[in-house]
Amino acid sequence: MRIAVFNTKPYDRRFLVEANAPYGHDLLFLEPRLEPATAALAAGHQAVCVFVNDTVDAEVLETLAAGGTRLVALRCAGFNNVDLAAARRLGIDVVRVPAYSPHAVAEFTIGMMLAVDRKIPRAWARVRENNFALDGLIGRNLHGRTVGVIGTGKIGALVARSLRAGFGCEVLASDLHPDPALEAIGVRYLPRDRLLRAAEIVTLHCPLTPETRHLIDGAAIEAARPGLMIVNTSRGALIDTAALIEGLKCRKVGAVALDVYEQEADLFFEDLSNEIVSDDMFQRLLTFPNVLITGHQAFLTEEALAAIAETTLRSAADAEAGRPLEDRVDAARMAPSK
Repeated sequence: MRIAVFNTKPYDRRFLVEANAPYGHDLLFLEPRLEPATAALAAGHQAVCVFVNDTVDAEVLETLAAGGTRLVALRCAGFNNVDLAAARRLGIDVVRVPAYSPHAVAEFTIGMMLAVDRKIPRAWARVRENNFALDGLIGRNLHGRTVGVIGTGKIGALVARSLRAGFGCEVLASDLHPDPALEAIGVRYLPRDRLLRAAEIVTLHCPLTPETRHLIDGAAIEAARPGLMIVNTSRGALIDTAALIEGLKCRKVGAVALDVYEQEADLFFEDLSNEIVSDDMFQRLLTFPNVLITGHQAFLTEEALAAIAETTLRSAADAEAGRPLEDRVDAARMAPSK
């Protein structure tokens, strides 16, 4: 199958080429993102492969369909950037990678939680300047803290299990589909509003849907315990950034760790070190000493990249052979959160 791979970085090419050996797909690697201005580059390719910040709206899909594309392969779990209704209308299948390496994101989540709570980035910066003073670096133990996990799919379940069994936290959870295995180790499921009121730390692991957009908003922050830590390695728009900034300014929010950001599409995955970043809210977040932001790298392990490449290329082979598409998005829409 001829596949146009948009928005590629060197690591994408490496793992896709390695995984393609048994399949023999004809891969065209393109640096630009998929958007209306670049969609024509896929003409003559039966499939396109895209990432979280590519635009796959109705206009793009019309152009892709006119050029012969019949498959959109997302090398990620989220699909909120795809107009699924337009894809169905145009006869374009959409597949994703629902569980490439939940351990990668879960481990990174715990790492961010520890880093911001123990002020590791600030300590690292001090030591580089030969400042070994400990003033201002007092943290808190995770052990015994009350942590709320919103979304207990594969990633959220691993986070909840690690916090409960590994760190001895009191773990609260919220999900449409409670996990009996988590309940068996003492994880307590609560409605989301009660969880937000009770938790000292909240970590987000749910998909972005109309129902979950801005689930952390001004009202949620106002109702939360003072000093709440918020961790998000899922989707940026789960948090209302303006409300988060207000919560930090009034000290209702005690700490924030973000690997995703509501308006990340124009920032993340690019080297902007010589540019002026005009996103005022993002720049404001960077001024807070109790905020840690990374550039959507929670998934970025060798194991995860290999799994993403393998699943994506297998789906393309299945589509070419007319086999059922195991990871078709329509079938996954009602699955528990990942």
